[in-house]
Amino acid sequence: MFLSAVSFAKSKSKNILVRMVSQAGTGYSFNAKRRRLQEKLTLLHYDPVVKTKVLFVEQKKIRSL
Repeated sequence: MFLSAVSFAKSKSKNILVRMVSQAGTGYSFNAKRRRLQEKLTLLHYDPVVKTKVLFVEQKKIRSL
């Protein structure tokens, strides 16, 4: 019985949810999903405050998926 409890241990998830923040200084942000072992994200994405595409960078990890 003890051996079966060890085999059911949780494995780490492969994806994480991260917060992407606008570099235009508007404070607009959104959440994105990325692979755990991938490097930090930088994306060109639409910022509705400035009404144009701007650079977004990953600020922090929110949770594992």
